[in-house]
Parts: sequence; C-alpha cells; structure tokens
Amino acid sequence: MMDSRRDSAGPSCWATCTNFWSTQKGILLFAEIIICLVILICFSISAPKYSSLSVGEEIVAVFFLVLYSCNLHTKITIVNWPWCDFFRTFIAAILFLITSIIVLVEKGNLSTNIAGLLGLIASGIFIYDASVTFPLR
Repeated sequence: MMDSRRDSAGPSCWATCTNFWSTQKGILLFAEIIICLVILICFSISAPKYSSLSVGEEIVAVFFLVLYSCNLHTKITIVNWPWCDFFRTFIAAILFLITSIIVLVEKGNLSTNIAGLLGLIASGIFIYDASVTFPLR
C-alpha cells in the first residue's frame, strides 16, 4: 500500500538531495571535496605537515554539501549561510594559494609537486565558487 501522507508532503529527502547535486553549487562542492581528497593523499605520502588544510577544508565542504542538499540552510536562520559560504571559499582559496606556493618553492618530491599543482587548481575552484556565491551579486 502506498502512504498518501508521504506523497502529499512534497518531494522526498532523496529527491531533494539529488536535485541539489545536479546544480552548479552541488557540482562545485563535489569538485572541492574530490580535489581536497586527492591533495590529502598526495600530502600524506610525502609531506604530512601540509595535510591539515585539505582535511579541514574537506570536512567543511562536506558540512556545506549536507547543509544545502538537505535544505537545512532554509530551516536554520540564525546564521547567514551565503556569507559563511563566501568567506569559507574565499579563505580556502587564499590558504590553498599560499600553501601551494610554499610547497612548490621547496622543491620536494613528485607527489609534493603534484599536491602543490593541485592546490593551485583547488585555489582556482575556490575562487570561482566564491565569485558565484558572493551574496551581493
């Protein structure tokens, strides 16, 4: 038997999540999570002292992915989520840029150089995400 209350309540949680994942913001968050994971793997092989940035940023990106995909940002109104997301991406872009320049100047091994290059790419992704999510645009 079908539950008529469930059908009339609106879209299911799974439909809401999958609808968000196909938006531009959802794709950007997925890209941020994946590139932070790859950078973490490269840094943990060769230079674990730099891996904390990618771990922290991956955790925060997963938090924002869950927040947006479950529509919690509309239910929790205490925080201004667009500004939080803008500052998260802007600060991450600056930190990845600084870390990548430091790593590439040190001239480490191959995985460190790859992580530095990917950090520059991640910085570009975060800058683009910051420009897309700027609240006053």
